[in-house]
Amino acid sequence: MIAERLTDEEKTLDSGDKYQVELDKITEEDLEQIEWTPELLNMIAIKKELDSAFELSPHVIVNEGLTDEEYAQVAEHLYELQGINAVIDWERQKLYDETLSSFFGNLTSSDEGIPRENSEFYLTNGYTWNDRVGTSGLEQEYEHVLRGRKEKVQYTTTTNGDVINSDVVVEGQRGKDLILTIDMEYQAEVDKIVKEELRKAINNPGSNNGYLQDALAVVMDPQTGGDILALSGFRYDKEEQEYLNQAYRTIYDSHEPGSSIKGATVLAGYQEGVIDIGTILDESAIKIKSTPRFASYSYLGRSNSDLEALQKSSNVYMGRIAIKIAGATYREGGEILHNFDYAAFDLMRNYFSQFGLGVKTGGVDLPFEATGLTGINPDQGKLLYMAIGQYDTYTTLQLAQYVSTIANDGYRMKPRLVKEIREPGGGDGTPGELIRSINPEVLNRVDMDDKYIERVQTGFRRVVTSGTASGQWSGFPYEVAAKTGTAEKPKYEDGKQVAYTENLSLVGYSPLEEPEVAFAVIVPENGTGDNRHQVHHAIGKRIIETYYEFKNKTDKSKE
Repeated sequence: MIAERLTDEEKTLDSGDKYQVELDKITEEDLEQIEWTPELLNMIAIKKELDSAFELSPHVIVNEGLTDEEYAQVAEHLYELQGINAVIDWERQKLYDETLSSFFGNLTSSDEGIPRENSEFYLTNGYTWNDRVGTSGLEQEYEHVLRGRKEKVQYTTTTNGDVINSDVVVEGQRGKDLILTIDMEYQAEVDKIVKEELRKAINNPGSNNGYLQDALAVVMDPQTGGDILALSGFRYDKEEQEYLNQAYRTIYDSHEPGSSIKGATVLAGYQEGVIDIGTILDESAIKIKSTPRFASYSYLGRSNSDLEALQKSSNVYMGRIAIKIAGATYREGGEILHNFDYAAFDLMRNYFSQFGLGVKTGGVDLPFEATGLTGINPDQGKLLYMAIGQYDTYTTLQLAQYVSTIANDGYRMKPRLVKEIREPGGGDGTPGELIRSINPEVLNRVDMDDKYIERVQTGFRRVVTSGTASGQWSGFPYEVAAKTGTAEKPKYEDGKQVAYTENLSLVGYSPLEEPEVAFAVIVPENGTGDNRHQVHHAIGKRIIETYYEFKNKTDKSKE
């Protein structure tokens, strides 16, 4: 009927243009006369998908929702369906549910195909329009490894374009396997720890004044090249009243950690020559014009040494280091800092960056990681707050790399999730042939004398044995060095403070000699009520206990 509407000239058009003219001739009245059954709509959808394919290029029509019977029916009639084939397709399986799913990443569907904004890149690398590709996480970072190799077929056609012969010139091959640094059983236990301790804090009126929602933790091996042992993050969804596994926040979200970064401040002071081992500084509160009174959280004595400053977590000691690094003169009475060199902000950030603070951690094998935020309005007093971790912000991964660098005697290692690439393994779980080992990589050695790093290590140990963490870690069965942190985080609405919260952080490592495990924990926006749950300490202790439980189990299995 539609063909009869063509003019003589339109009938002479080539098949593609003629088909388009026929479509244009269809009217609304024609469409109303058709009975739009599900079967007809399905046929139209298949036809539309076939029409969108490119000649002699593989194109997926449907790869999900088919029954075995439907697949068999198509396969049995392939001889009648020129250009159609029925093959087994692949699908990613999540063997560990949501554990690390945000780091494994996502794939496009066949309907989505390759990202259109990067289509030229994919097409020139042998992809077709509706190939599934990684769009985040390890799926994106290692797409070139995981995709495998497509079968390449050479077709022989007639002058009319009909295929009369085909030969496979390159056999297809399954994608390679990635071997991770993470023990998934240990990862699952760390997830359990973080989730359980966050739940305790959420249910504690002293910890939760309406703003607490996240708990984040990263565990690394400082000795074996910054191997990441666990990445865990949970968020409490108030509306749904459920805990969401959002481990990606350990590398995306940044927070002011408070005093846990004071080790970097002390080391900067050593290296700049403004303090030395045993230097004693006045503990009196600092008063600078246009800056709130700068004091420690409580009375810590008239003066403190460098070790005592770490042990007791003296804010004033760190503030005086910052003033000296700026080359300024401090006079009591609320005056400005005279001869203050604003380049001190960049100088201190340079020292911090040697530990991985405020910069990318060296290229963790993921498509994206945040570097944290630089504080704004750098007036004189802000330098003092930067020295106590309450100005710039850092990710949990950065904090883990920082403490790993201290544990590892000043060597900053590139963190890695993938340690090996192998040929596809057997169905019984045995790994395939090794293709490539991703070796440990030293990013830098901090520009500081060994004696100074050892001094900070001693200070971190004192934090646990007789300092700010001693009450929580008393009687702990394993050797641990650590540094606590608390950052003030008032909440404002319409310019008025409506609540007061604190970021709680903890970094540490174990054992003292040849450390095997380092960790960083940050729990933002805790309430400050009485008897609040010490969530950061609880997570840190359980992470170390679980690590040694797994280690002992592994050692026994080798005997």
